[in-house]
Amino acid sequence: MSTRTTVHPSKHPSSHRGRPRSWPAPAALVALSAIPLTAGGLRLIQLAGGPAVIPADGRFSGFPAALVVHILGAAVFALVGVLQLVPRFRRRHRAWHRRAGRVVAVAGLLVAGSALWLTLFYLPQPGTGELLFVLRLLFGSAMVGCLVLGFTAIRRRDIAAHRAWMLRAYAIGLAAGTQAFTEGFGEALFGTGVLQADLAKGAAWVINLAVAEWVIRRPDRRRRRRAASRRTRPAGSSRVPATGVPS
Repeated sequence: MSTRTTVHPSKHPSSHRGRPRSWPAPAALVALSAIPLTAGGLRLIQLAGGPAVIPADGRFSGFPAALVVHILGAAVFALVGVLQLVPRFRRRHRAWHRRAGRVVAVAGLLVAGSALWLTLFYLPQPGTGELLFVLRLLFGSAMVGCLVLGFTAIRRRDIAAHRAWMLRAYAIGLAAGTQAFTEGFGEALFGTGVLQADLAKGAAWVINLAVAEWVIRRPDRRRRRRAASRRTRPAGSSRVPATGVPS
């Protein structure tokens, strides 16, 4: 007579409590992007002849294609792009990740290209100066560069570089949401003025890129958990073989 000892993985809900939740950061990014997307949607409604919920912008007459492309492209880039940043969703839907990634890359190029077009060929926004003009050209071009480098990285199967460049592009594209906060804090701390407003807007790009670099360079949690598990696991405990016990 013999008995077999079998070890089953725990199915109790408490066994999953140590896993980090993946939804808070994407939810925060969606909330942040909702600020400029709401303003952009209201602007499109206004230009289409709807009610003027926000103050009119005299720089635009009719239905300017560059502005429409910028707003719609930003919506796709922000909302579809955030799903690309969720590791659990990305691992479970790899085919969707690849197809959506192409859409996000094209949308990002449209956002950056239209932003450069609006900066170069339309009157500057009232209350802004030459510094913001230069910053918009700088970060718009940087966003294009990040997207191109991210695409070339995935073509050569360099996943780490692809992730890093796409995170940087997303950080640049989401700066419009951060500017709502940096402008408010900047005005409260340093007062109003063209230079103060330009610096406050520029600070949003710097903050977003700093956060992106921190995310890129921090150690991977799964890798740390596997390393810790290997250090604490007793020798020979990774597998429990069947054993026979004589009666």
